[in-house]
Amino acid sequence: MTSLERAARPIAWAEPPAAVRFVEDAWTVAVAELQKLAHDPTELLTRAVQPVLWLLVFGQVLAQARAIPTGHIGYMDFLAPGVLAQSALFSAIFFGIAVIWERDLGVLHKYLVSPASRLSLVSGKALAGGLRALVQAAVVYVVAAIIGIHLQLGVVQLVAVALAVVLGAAAFATFSLIIACLVRTRERFMGIGQVLTMPLFFASSAIYPIALMPGWLQALAKVNPLTYQVDAIRSLMVSGGTASFPLPLDFGVLVFALVVLLVIAARLYPRLAM
Repeated sequence: MTSLERAARPIAWAEPPAAVRFVEDAWTVAVAELQKLAHDPTELLTRAVQPVLWLLVFGQVLAQARAIPTGHIGYMDFLAPGVLAQSALFSAIFFGIAVIWERDLGVLHKYLVSPASRLSLVSGKALAGGLRALVQAAVVYVVAAIIGIHLQLGVVQLVAVALAVVLGAAAFATFSLIIACLVRTRERFMGIGQVLTMPLFFASSAIYPIALMPGWLQALAKVNPLTYQVDAIRSLMVSGGTASFPLPLDFGVLVFALVVLLVIAARLYPRLAM
């Protein structure tokens, strides 16, 4: 029984260790978020349309033009991991608007008065944002296989790609939650989300190698977590894909970014209810 459930059932129980209670509470929040998809599963399908168009239209045109050198792999093989990361980013970056809806509907106050810690609440929401991205990742894999991209389908590679997708999407979902805590209105949130999405995407190695960027953009790309997510996915997803950075560094940056953002979000989360 989690802290959220115990709050509604005042009976005697043996208090679990703090770490166990944290995991239970975070998982309860994540499950509650994922259950929303059962009522509106078309949301993920509609969000999957954009990455499919990038692969079938944008990627095919640039592959024919041969305008972007990608070394020993074809441009479509190079692009597919970037599109996968892009789909996770676009889904996660607007995750915070749901929290604003929760505040307006009174759900947020129920979370905040529960015994669950603020960190477990935001961690549960981040986990839900990461797991939601796996559905879109599956769509990208299916389309990539259909159009002939050379995928690595070993169990280790698939699990590692899924981990990179979840970590990256969870980090950007948490970043979205921070934005929601700061602006606290749907209109401002949508405006800021749209402004941030394109710079994050284009200042990464999603659609072109870092070496082709001007110096100032390379500097931005190297502090952009999306760059490291794309780099990890590219080396694991496609045959012949090589990483620009060591894989431990890619995953280390994603974990570090997620932890820092979770701590910031946990401090700001109560402000959203004001």
